[in-house]
Amino acid sequence: MGGTSGRPAYWDDACTALSAADPVLGQLIASYPGISLEGRGDVFVTLCRSIVGQQISVKAADSIWRRFDACVGEVRSDRVLAAAVDDLRACGLSQRKVEYLQDLARHHADGKLASDRLEAMDDEAVIAELTSIRGIGRWTAEMFLMFHLLRPDVLPLDDIGLIKAVARYYHADERRPRAEVRALAQRWAPWRSVATWYLWRGLEPVPVSY
Repeated sequence: MGGTSGRPAYWDDACTALSAADPVLGQLIASYPGISLEGRGDVFVTLCRSIVGQQISVKAADSIWRRFDACVGEVRSDRVLAAAVDDLRACGLSQRKVEYLQDLARHHADGKLASDRLEAMDDEAVIAELTSIRGIGRWTAEMFLMFHLLRPDVLPLDDIGLIKAVARYYHADERRPRAEVRALAQRWAPWRSVATWYLWRGLEPVPVSY
């Protein structure tokens, strides 16, 4: 299942359960038929993109990514490790991001990011493994769990979109503390990834991939 593309096998069951448990989600699910979360490909490329895109606009990230891709020829850990720092900096990457990408490449080259290894771990163990890499925080690790490993029960409480959507659909646009969002989300378990995905759709109908 890791890194596979297409609709997760559990999606329809999750939608049925969520619609029964929560009428707000039931309406959202009914509003967006025929689309679902979809798996994203290569582990290394996925995480490189997340590092390149940190704290800059999508447009800037796309531009830097194209230069980075051209610079290394193919985004693989051995190519990133072989590239000269000055060449990577010339793509528009900061010194810190170059160091993050090199650290990620070393982890990957050492086999620590092998899909089958990550598949065997529970969610918190995957988060611990990924956040031990410089430049990868909990939010990035949670997006990886959702979009790469297709884990069904991730609740990304650091995600601004989720917080905004809960405020809009449950509290008349009033933002509530994380503890309240976590408590509300108990009714969505064990399908909190799916609930989050539909709440994102309520803010932004076109799916974004991470």
